[in-house]
Amino acid sequence: MAEFTMELNDEQKEVRDWLHGFAADVIRPAAAEWDEREETPWPVIQEAAKVGIYSLDFYAQQYFDATGLGIPMAMEELFWGDAGIALSIVGTGLAAVGVLANGTEEQIGTWIPQMYGDVNDVKVAAFCSSEPDAGSDVSSMRTRAVYDEAKDEWVLNGTKTWATNGGIANVHVVVAVVDPELGSKGHASFIVPPNTPGLAQGQKFKKHGIRASHTAEVILDNVRVPGSCLLGGKEKLDERLARARERAKAGGERVKNAAMATFEASRPAVGAMAVGTARAAYEVALDYAKTREQFGRPIIDNQGVAFQLADMRTQIDAARLLVWRASWMAVNGKPFTAAEGSMSKLFASETAKKVTAQAVQILGGNGYTREYPVERMHRDAAIYTIFEGTSEIQRLVIARTLSGMPIR
Repeated sequence: MAEFTMELNDEQKEVRDWLHGFAADVIRPAAAEWDEREETPWPVIQEAAKVGIYSLDFYAQQYFDATGLGIPMAMEELFWGDAGIALSIVGTGLAAVGVLANGTEEQIGTWIPQMYGDVNDVKVAAFCSSEPDAGSDVSSMRTRAVYDEAKDEWVLNGTKTWATNGGIANVHVVVAVVDPELGSKGHASFIVPPNTPGLAQGQKFKKHGIRASHTAEVILDNVRVPGSCLLGGKEKLDERLARARERAKAGGERVKNAAMATFEASRPAVGAMAVGTARAAYEVALDYAKTREQFGRPIIDNQGVAFQLADMRTQIDAARLLVWRASWMAVNGKPFTAAEGSMSKLFASETAKKVTAQAVQILGGNGYTREYPVERMHRDAAIYTIFEGTSEIQRLVIARTLSGMPIR
């Protein structure tokens, strides 16, 4: 087990500086254009693939970093560049992690390369979980997967929403209900291969922020996939369902809490994204305050502005500390006895909203225009308090973890 430390080692610093350079030289110059176009920034993704950032190998190296700091460090730097473009670059990773976590070696070797494509033919993947009536409440999921034993096929029907890369992905990973009586433990994940009949893109959402990231509905109408597309395989699923039924009889809440623990482990990465956006806005505001003069002196000489900047930096550093602590705990198997994963996501996301709003205020009228990036950063920051569990859900998880009450 790696000891917790706030000091990056030489290798981590090298990766951080490399990512920062890519964010500064490639992502930032393209940010305003792709935000305005509201389209997937394929040229930027291809550039990321050329240098090795858009690849399974890169994310695997960060994911398996024993200190736990690889992923949050990478997320912070990329999202410092631009949240929308960064989400387009890392969005495929959500589907890839789903296959890595649940798939067989054969499934991993078959499907993950198809998610990324290659430098000359870049592909993306989509992870499809949320539904119109099942966002925070995953137990309300309605998309069904029914096994056709005669053909060894699974038949999927339902509608997914808020899917990053939904409909444009080469490979979709779809979470569906196989046993409604078991709630979230009755879910399974399926690969939907390219060009599978019955899968179609529904509404593409025109969003307030992260507009360079494609978000859409995914419609599944009698989508048939081979039995081999069930992640983990049928035998493993049957065993898991049998255990879940036994546990549900013995104590259903224990089953539900185990599901929540899985979400807890993924939330620090979103917190790191929020830290990156907040840091970017703070740096713009700081530079502006040092050079913008009013009444014959830089506005940072005014206590009202200086104190805002002091608070902004303090909150960003505090958010990073919470994110790094939770990331280290997750990698090293430390239990989140106080919902530390949710704490990190809650504080970092709320910090991003507050800091970006303060940055707009410090820039005044300029901050309200698209001539300066803080306007875009403020719009982007709103998503962090919504996806991967709203701030209200985070507070609920934290409160019930502290009190010992069941998390439903």
